[in-house]
Amino acid sequence: MRLELPDDVQPSDLDPAMRAQLRSLPESIADNVARHLVVADRVFADDPEKGYKYATAARDIASRVSAVRAFCGLAAYRTGRWTEALAELRAARRMSGEETFLPLMADAERGLGRPERALDLARSPEAEKLDREERIELRIVESGARRDLGQYDAAVVALQIPELKDAQRRPWTARLYYAYADALLEAGREDEARLWFARAAEADRDRETDAAERFAQLEGTEWYDIEGDDFEILDAETSTETGAEKE
Repeated sequence: MRLELPDDVQPSDLDPAMRAQLRSLPESIADNVARHLVVADRVFADDPEKGYKYATAARDIASRVSAVRAFCGLAAYRTGRWTEALAELRAARRMSGEETFLPLMADAERGLGRPERALDLARSPEAEKLDREERIELRIVESGARRDLGQYDAAVVALQIPELKDAQRRPWTARLYYAYADALLEAGREDEARLWFARAAEADRDRETDAAERFAQLEGTEWYDIEGDDFEILDAETSTETGAEKE
C-alpha cells in the first residue's frame, strides 16, 4: 500500500546528517526517502505504528543505506518488534562498521527472552568501542539482563560505575539513576531505592521517567508536578485538605 506524503513535507526537513547519508542515491529517490523519514519521525510519538510503516517504506526504497536500516531498526525496536529490530540493526552495523547499535541490540535480545545473549553483547570486545553515553546505556541493559536471570545483586553492581557519583547533570543522569533505583528495589534495598528515585526525579527535567511517581509510591505519598525543574511530594492527608480548601 502506498503511503501518503503531505505536501508540506520537504526533503530539507530531514536532519542534515541523515540527509547526507542519502547522497549515494539518485536525487529523486533520495528526496522520496527523506520525506518518508520526516513523516515517520513526526508521527511516531502519537502513532508509533504509523511511524513504523513510513520507516519500513523508506527501507524498501533504500535498503542499501545503513542509516535507513538503522532508522527502521529503531522504529521496530520502539514498537516491540524485537526480531525485526535485531535484523535491521545488525544490517546497519554490518554496512556501517559502527558499534553504536549494541545497546539496542542487547535490549532486543532481552525482549526476545534471551538475557544471556544480551550479556554476551555487553561483554563483547566491540562494546569497548562505544562512547561514554552508549557504554552507560549498555550497562543499563546489562543490569536489566541480570535481573531477568534473577541475579539481583549483580544487577546493582553492574551500575556502580563512576558516572553514578558524577555531581553534574548529564544527558544520561536521570536514566542511570532510575535504573540503579530499580535494581536496588528488586534487590530488596528499598531505603536506598527511595533515595535514588528521588535523585532521578530531580535530574529528570523533561520527565522522561516516572521516577517522581515511583518515589512517591515508596513514600506512601502523592506526587504532583509543578513549574520549573523541581517536583513536589505531599502526604495524602495534606493533599486531601488542600483539595477540600480549593472546593
